[in-house]
Amino acid sequence: MYINKRRTWLTSVSLSLVLAFVLVLTGCGNNNTSSSVAADADSKVSEDTSSNKPKEKITVNIGYQGVGLLNLQQEKGWLEEAFAKAGAEVKWSEFPSGPPHFEAIAADRLDFGLVGNGPVIAGQAGGVQFKEIAVLSDGKRGDSIIVHGDSGIKRISDLKGKKVAVAKGSSAYTFVYRAAVKDGLKPSDIDLIQLQPDEAQAAFASKAVDAWAIWEPYVSIAQQQGAVLLANGKQLDLASPSFAIVRTEFAKEHPELVKLFLSEYKKGLDWQQEHLDEAVELYAGLKKIEPALMKSIIEKQNPIVEPVSDAYLKAQQETADLLFDTGGIKKKIDVKEVVDNTFVQEALGK
Repeated sequence: MYINKRRTWLTSVSLSLVLAFVLVLTGCGNNNTSSSVAADADSKVSEDTSSNKPKEKITVNIGYQGVGLLNLQQEKGWLEEAFAKAGAEVKWSEFPSGPPHFEAIAADRLDFGLVGNGPVIAGQAGGVQFKEIAVLSDGKRGDSIIVHGDSGIKRISDLKGKKVAVAKGSSAYTFVYRAAVKDGLKPSDIDLIQLQPDEAQAAFASKAVDAWAIWEPYVSIAQQQGAVLLANGKQLDLASPSFAIVRTEFAKEHPELVKLFLSEYKKGLDWQQEHLDEAVELYAGLKKIEPALMKSIIEKQNPIVEPVSDAYLKAQQETADLLFDTGGIKKKIDVKEVVDNTFVQEALGK
């Protein structure tokens, strides 16, 4: 009896050991296969999760200054709506003049802007990576030089030795250079006081400066307060056109958004022309200007959306050469190098 029990116990132990050994071998032999299956499963889950993950929204940084169509677009929310449909969101930034736009582009903080001819030239000479993608104003009355009513200054040559407030690198800054040369002065004959528009407005009002080179709406506001127009681009045949610009890398990465920006800008312009009184009321409210005066300002701007033509390029090159020759910029440039008309041509269907 005892012997049978012992045999039975030994047999049980032996079977248990064999089974355990087999299980160990099986476990060791299948370890890599199990890991591989698990890894494949994890990889598939990761792939599925990645494919289902929503794309990160693109932020479109748009700069604006003064008064114009981008104010209208911003108030109406049209650009936000259009870009949202394209998976992008709009971030607005206000600038006092054109040159700071290029500082922001160089720092990758700005994608689109509307600026005058002077900042475009200075930006290119400074090596900023941008493209000039459309003409937005012919600029025939874009810039002016105003003086005090009792100043005795009657012509540009009378500015010799006088203090003229102007934002450095702006279209008005360029206008002073061109106007001075046209009337027989060297730019160095004039004491240029570099001030942004709000600072210059205060300096002019207090008669800390003799004259002010500036654009709308500042010109019309100052005239209402007694300033006298010395000269503007139309009188001197010195146009200061405005351009749309885009950061080069943004244009490469999102060409469809560049076309969208221009097509929406054109839609805004069409709406303004059809609803001018409503647009004027909106601008007047934003800038705290009488509607009648605001309407005059908008008409002077003569907004357009067009490719940069050979005529504009020729005038721009002449201005750039003059600035280089008179020390306004330190590098000689070919203005065609930053122009890209493909976006506006496609946006307008031309």
